Amino acid sequence: MRPTPYVASLRVYEPITVFIKSDQLRWNQIPVTTPTGKDEQSRALRRVIVTEPPALKLDGAHILEIDEEKYIAPWSTAARCWAALDDFKSSMPFTISNFFLPKEIENALSLNSESIEDKVSHIITATWSIPPRWFSLFEPSDRIRGTNDDGAYTILRTSISNAKQRCLFAHQAVVNAFGNGPIEQEIADLLEWLSIFDSNSIVECDYGGLAIYLEKSLIENGQPGLNADTSIEDVARSLAGLAAGDGALAGQGYERLVTRWRRVAAFEQAM
Repeated sequence: MRPTPYVASLRVYEPITVFIKSDQLRWNQIPVTTPTGKDEQSRALRRVIVTEPPALKLDGAHILEIDEEKYIAPWSTAARCWAALDDFKSSMPFTISNFFLPKEIENALSLNSESIEDKVSHIITATWSIPPRWFSLFEPSDRIRGTNDDGAYTILRTSISNAKQRCLFAHQAVVNAFGNGPIEQEIADLLEWLSIFDSNSIVECDYGGLAIYLEKSLIENGQPGLNADTSIEDVARSLAGLAAGDGALAGQGYERLVTRWRRVAAFEQAM
C-alpha cells in the first residue's frame, strides 16, 4: 500500500517508559521494522467501508528505536475521530451537519466519548500541504529523504526540546511583526501541544504521500526532485526576516514556500 496521497503527519514519540505497563508490554512485542503506517492506513480505509467504534478497537502505535531506546507515538484513533467529529459539527449549523453524518455513525464515533475527549493525540495531520509552522520546528540537518518501495519520502526529526525552542522563536517573531492574531494563535497552539509531552520525546514530521507529489512537481519545474525542497530553509529565512524587521527577506522565504506547496495542492484538483 502506497502512502495516503494527500496526508502529512506531525508526531510526538514519547519514551516507552512513560506509558502504562500493559501498553509497554504490547508495544514491545511489535518489531521496530513493522510498517505501522501501512497498518494505520488499512484500518482507516476499513472504517470508511464498515462503521466500527474506534474506542472499542485495540489501538496501534508508531515506533522508533534510537540508541537502543524505544519511543512510541500511539495512533490515538478514538481521540482523533472524536476531535474530527467535533470540528466538523462546529463548522456548520446543526440542521445541516445531520445531512452529512448519519446518526448511527455519529453515535458510533461518540461511544465512550466521555473517556476520550480529554485525551491528547500524539499525531496531528494536514492534507495536501504542510503548515509553515511545522517547518519552524526543524533545521536542515533534521531532514531524512530518499526513496523506497512506496516512492519518494521525506521525514523531519528532532528532539522535543529543540522543537519547543524553535517554536517559541517563531511565535515571538510573528508577534513582534504582526501582533496577536490567527497566525500567532496557531503557533501558540502548536507550542502548547508540544509542551504536554515528556521532555525526552522525539518530534517527527512525515510528508507521507505528499513527498511523491512534491517530487513530481519539482521535476516538472526543472528541479532535481526532493533535493530541491528547501521548505525548512525558506521558513527559517522568513522568520529571520521578521525578527530583524526586514520585510523583503521575510517575503522572499514565504513566497518560495507558498509557491512550492501551492503546486502540490493543485494535484487535488486534477484527481
